[in-house]
This record gives sequence, structure tokens and C-alpha cells, in this order.
Amino acid sequence: MTSFAPLLQAFFTDRLATQRHASENTVAAYRDTFKLLLTYLQNDTDKTPDALDIGDLDATRIGGFLTYLERERGNSPRTRNARLAAIHSLFSYAALRHPEHADTIARVLAIPAARIHRNLVTWLTDTETAALLDTCDQDTRTGRRDYAMFVLAIQTGLRVSELIGLTIADVHTGTGAHVHCVGKGRKERATPLLPDTVAVMNAWITERADTSDAPLFATSTGRRLSRDAIEARLRHVTTRAAQTCPALASKNVTAHTLRHTAAMRLLHAGVDATVIALWLGHENVTTTSIYIHADMTIKEQAIAKTTPPGQTKPGRYRPDDTIMAFLERL
Repeated sequence: MTSFAPLLQAFFTDRLATQRHASENTVAAYRDTFKLLLTYLQNDTDKTPDALDIGDLDATRIGGFLTYLERERGNSPRTRNARLAAIHSLFSYAALRHPEHADTIARVLAIPAARIHRNLVTWLTDTETAALLDTCDQDTRTGRRDYAMFVLAIQTGLRVSELIGLTIADVHTGTGAHVHCVGKGRKERATPLLPDTVAVMNAWITERADTSDAPLFATSTGRRLSRDAIEARLRHVTTRAAQTCPALASKNVTAHTLRHTAAMRLLHAGVDATVIALWLGHENVTTTSIYIHADMTIKEQAIAKTTPPGQTKPGRYRPDDTIMAFLERL
């Protein structure tokens, strides 16, 4: 067995599990990256994965793998960069354990991320939000579950992974009502709940009638909803809602759209960007700036406060008061 196989195993068991306490989502994403990479290298080098050495993973082959992802698998630059980040993480770990491969490792770490074209975020207006929620069939348990889930997502801006991880005990509907979740990087946060949301959640928890550690949103058999299941329910409800609200037909509504909707509602209410960043669990407040860029209302208000060209009189400022004139001469 070459040095690469034990390196990769130690990376998952030592670096990710022990040192970083990586989440299940991170481990799964890294695992998928290296499964794809090893399959690609096996075809490229005619070596089985356990026969590969660190030297076989040079910058040229890693670059070829990234090109393969984009051209043959149709991955977006964002996905390509996520795969590269996993590879960089492995090679950063390898640099400490295998200095004899320092040159190869340095060249791989120097591979840059692809530039990403950032589209404006998509969110739902109040009319579209009402149409979406009204479409949830309140006569069925599935419809009431979807309604409670979408109401909570739109008000709190929780990520889909955070919605999936919620238990009944995470929702506090008494004094200081809030929902507790564990987000990216295992960071905990508590998000306040509005009275209308509290009423919806109380009704759903009462109907759920399960132990406090049970999933808040579950399938008919009591298992946690998957990411795909939530997205499928949202597509189903959106398609039906588009019949009464045609504007929805032109939007790609995903679970992240509901998160964007929560952010835009806060922004329109005049909440500061730093508070929105804390509300959404953003690592950096600059991430929240995408909502300011996307909001035409704020831009229109900024334009309204400016003086149109040609409506100012040229000339130098001259104070009309002796004290102001004295200060001006200082």
C-alpha cells in the first residue's frame, strides 16, 4: 500500500472527525469528492485507488479532474470550487505529514478557485408568499405539516439542513418564543418567533403528539424529512400556487428561496445588515450584502435622496455669519 491510502484514511478519521469535528454534511461532501477523484485517476493512470501515490495527484491531474467536472459532468463553477476546497484541505493536511512531497503539494495548493458569476438572489413577495402558503392543503396532515414548515422557514430564514435537524424540543413557544438550531460549523443560534408563527407551531406540535426528541417535521412513518423530500414538496406546492399567482411560474422556488425571503422581509423592515447576518447565521456580514444589491427599493430610495445634475449652483461656499467665517479661516 502506498502513502496516499493511509493519508486519506487519516484525513477523515483524524483531521475531520477528531480535530475539526466536521459535520455529517461536510464529511459526506468530502467523501463524494474523493470518490469522484479516485475514479477519475483510476481511468487516467490505470492504477487502482490503493496503488496511487501522492505524486500521482499532481497539479496537472488535479486540474484535469476539475476540467472533467465542468465539461463532462456539467458541474457549475461553484460545485467545482467546493470539490477543490476538499482537495486543498487534504493537501494542507498532507503538507504536515509528507514533507518529501512538498513541491507537488505546493503546486496543488496553488490551483486557484474559478471565478463565479453571482446572480441576484430570488425571493418571494408578500403576494407570492401568501399564495404559496394558502395552497398548502389544511385538510390533510401532509398539508398542515408543509404549512408549518414553510411558515417557520419564511419567518426565521433557517437553512434546509437546519429545518431537517429540528426536534420538537427546539421550538420554544412560551415567554421569549424562539427556535433553537445548530447551523453551519456547528454554530448554535436562537431565532425569535412572531406570535403568528408561535400559533402555527403550537398547533403543529399538538398534532405531532410525539416525544420532545422526535423530528419536528417528519414523514408519515416518523422519519426525518430528507432535503430532496422538502424540495419536492416545495415544487409541488409552488406549481399549484402558480395557477392563482402567475408570478411564481417564472421563479425557481427552492428551500433557499424561503431563506432569501426571510432576509428581504427583514431588510424591508429597516433591520440593519449586521443584525440580519446574526439572524441568518452568516459567518461574515459581507455575505448579507447580496440582499442589499438585489433590492431595487433601497436603490430607488438612495436615488431619491440625491440632487439631480444641473440643479446645484456652482461656486465656493461662503458663510453668512461672522463666527462661521472666523471658523472657516482657521
